[in-house]
Amino acid sequence: MDGKIVILGTLDTKGQEFKYIKDLIESTGTATLVINAGVKGEPYFTPEISNAQVAEAGGMKLGELIERNDRGLAMNVMMQGAVTWVSQLYTKGEVGGIISLGGTAGTTIGTAAMQALPVGVPKVMVSTVASGDTRPYVGVKDVTMMYSVVDIAGLNGLSRRILANAAFAVAGMVRGKAPAAGADKPLIGATMFGVTTPCVTKAREHMEAKGYELLVFHATGTGGQAMEGLIEGGFIKGVLDITTTEWADELVGGVMSGGPRRLEAAARAGIPQVVSVGALDMVNFGPMDTVPVRFKGRKLYQHNPTVTLMRTTVEECRRLGEIIASKLNKVQGPTALYLPLKGVSLIDKAGQVFYGPEEDAALFAALRQNLDRSRVEIIEMDTDINDEHFAVAMAEKLAAMMKQK
Repeated sequence: MDGKIVILGTLDTKGQEFKYIKDLIESTGTATLVINAGVKGEPYFTPEISNAQVAEAGGMKLGELIERNDRGLAMNVMMQGAVTWVSQLYTKGEVGGIISLGGTAGTTIGTAAMQALPVGVPKVMVSTVASGDTRPYVGVKDVTMMYSVVDIAGLNGLSRRILANAAFAVAGMVRGKAPAAGADKPLIGATMFGVTTPCVTKAREHMEAKGYELLVFHATGTGGQAMEGLIEGGFIKGVLDITTTEWADELVGGVMSGGPRRLEAAARAGIPQVVSVGALDMVNFGPMDTVPVRFKGRKLYQHNPTVTLMRTTVEECRRLGEIIASKLNKVQGPTALYLPLKGVSLIDKAGQVFYGPEEDAALFAALRQNLDRSRVEIIEMDTDINDEHFAVAMAEKLAAMMKQK
């Protein structure tokens, strides 16, 4: 077993609970390292890293923070300090896993530190808000959220059982011997939507037959972000970014944006990538009645009761082409862009609801006009994106790039 389990939290207000899980973890023969993120009160027990050290790492002296008496400021400083300490400890090889407990403030501090750690490092957060929207706390990392059921305010028959489950869970994660990601085969990242599934499935099968392992990410915003986070972490060695639809949501205001840095990680890492324009014919919203009023006159399609799709316009497609070209022009490694001239999704084909030759033509023209051909190769095929030949061509291209790399 490498590294200790970091126990991070406010030892002034929840010290008894943290001492309880510390003792349980250590009863398994697993070493711990405690970081105090509390501000005002005295700690229930002595940590390895004090709140004064955390505050200083966050940019302020503890005394000044107490004197300011600003809860929001205190939380931000202690959060940044916790992130800094956990990151430094991990770099030194001292972190085998991490656990925290808390309400909204404690969860924000604890999970910020967890998100600073790579995917694969065990992370357990016992939280009063774990049954709600956890996206702000989990982000794109493998944070295990455990609902506390009752408030974390003292020990009782129920809370002891829940905290014990959490303590033994993180100890088991750390003591277990999970296989290293990508230890056997090079990992390839691929992006998919329902309307590009046939393409990605065929490409995946082709790459797997050549000895690669594919991680397929659902292009729902967090999916693209998760893939790019793993690229930055060094896990992914090549990319089949077939479904770049998240940029349509980012540009137009849909609910599945991957953020303004989407399509940058592979470029910075210099890894081989094959990119296409999958599902750029659509912007995503929730149920039909949630579509913003300003879009009510647009071409809408109810994909299912919870998802409404909106067709991108000629101008939006032109702009998407410019944006994607600007991202790909920054590449540091072998890159190819594949254009399916007969449609970018299952519903963007002749006879289908989003068939839009003018819109697609604007997208393709903007890409051709703005791409730096000395950096990015463009391959155009007279098929739709889900044609088997298109999928195999992209897979073959990436396999050739990987071999050369």
